[in-house]
This record gives sequence, structure tokens and C-alpha cells, in this order.
Amino acid sequence: MKPSRKPESADGLAFTAAVTAISRSLILRDKLLQRTPKVSLKSHSNVAASRHTVASGSETLDAIFVAPAAESARAALLICHGIGETVEHWFGAQKLLAEHGVASLVFDYSGFGRSTGTISWRRCEEDSVAAFDFLKELAPDVPPSVLGFSLGSGIAAAVLDRIAPSHLILGSAFTSFRAAARSVGLPRPLSSAAPAIWNTRESLRRCPVPVLILHCEKDRLFPTRMASELASGCGALATLVIVRNQRHNEPFYRPRLSYWSHVVSRLAH
Repeated sequence: MKPSRKPESADGLAFTAAVTAISRSLILRDKLLQRTPKVSLKSHSNVAASRHTVASGSETLDAIFVAPAAESARAALLICHGIGETVEHWFGAQKLLAEHGVASLVFDYSGFGRSTGTISWRRCEEDSVAAFDFLKELAPDVPPSVLGFSLGSGIAAAVLDRIAPSHLILGSAFTSFRAAARSVGLPRPLSSAAPAIWNTRESLRRCPVPVLILHCEKDRLFPTRMASELASGCGALATLVIVRNQRHNEPFYRPRLSYWSHVVSRLAH
């Protein structure tokens, strides 16, 4: 028997409707534009890739794990992706990380891709905790860290006290969910109706681990000012890097060392 759930509040239902519509439209756009790569888990000479099912409460999450093939990983990274992505989008970045000693697990939240269930902000958090625990089983001998990208930045920061990573990395991050809604064009009176969730700036004030904040110079969704505000909120624990000449989604559309070397140098050396 599945455990009973509390009924969603009005703002929770609004979140589910909005994020479901936005995520599916963006994923469909990428398929039509052939931006979503076809993932083959075989015939990679320098990395080992495998697909997994992660249990998260009553739901099952689709996940891909990629690790170095010829040597042991020096670090492990959970990737909490953004609103318009599925695990397939991230395979290129995972291969690049594995080639430089970092194993990674990327998963789809409930209601995304092949994962079961319905999108909700609570489930996104619970799914991230379950995926982090699963990563520790896959890579038990290396320190696990977490990367939250775009939408995932708020989620990763929100669950810090439930996962205890060795490092937190935030890519293309926002200061809060409401601030993100305003930044992408929602009028201020309407954005105040958005749920008061994922206040990343506030979460970082209590963050006990080193934080790397990576932001693309040409990000049109979230200005670099947001990254600076996040970095100032956690003081000496934070390192801020503005990656020149890159746009919001380039880290996974066209993964390059100009971006990912900052992650590798932080985790694998």
C-alpha cells in the first residue's frame, strides 16, 4: 500500500501546473530542434556508463551514472538539473567529468522523463535526497558532492541539511524562486503569489561546506548580480566564477573545460 500524502496547497498546485507546462514545452522544443542527444551507454573506451532506477518514496526515478573506466574516480557528484532538461541532456557533461576523474549521477525528478509520479516542489527535494543516497552506494569510496543547476540550484541548497555533501556547486543559480520568476518575466504582483520556496540566498547563510558558484557571463535568465549576491551571503566559504562568453544552458548543451575545469579542480585534485 502506498503511503498517504497530504493534499497539495493552492500554491503547490500552481507550482505543479506551471513547472509541468514549462518543463514539457522546453523538452519538446529541444526534441524538435534536435538538441536532445541520443544516449548510448555502450562502446565508450574511457568512461563507464550505466542506467539505474532510484527508489524515492513511492516513485521511481530514472538516472544515469558515468564514471572513469580506466581508473578509480577521485570524486562523485550528484547533478540536480534544471526545469527544461532530462538525463539525456547531461550525458555529454557527465562524460567530460568522468574523463577528468569525477563520477556523476544525474536523475530526473518525479514527473520528468521516464521517472514516475507528478512534479511538485516537495518531491523534487525528496527525490534529490534519495538520489544522493543512491550515489553514495554507487561510489562509496569517494567524497560525494552536489551540483544544482538553474532550477536545481534552489533544490540543492534547500536539502543541504539532509544530505551533508563535501562540496556544494551552484550553476546558473537564482537567489530565490520568487526572484527567479520575476527575472524570467513574471510581473512582480504575480510573482508574489509564487510559493515562498528555495530561498537560496538564505540557505547559503547556514551552509557549512565550501561553495562554488559558477555563472555564465551571458546568462539571459538570471543576471550575474544574483551570483554575486549568493557568494556574498556565505562569505569565505564561497568561490565565485563568472565564465566568460557562455549562455545559461551552454554547460550541458556544449560542455567545455572552460566551464567544467572549475568543477574538476575543486573536486578531483
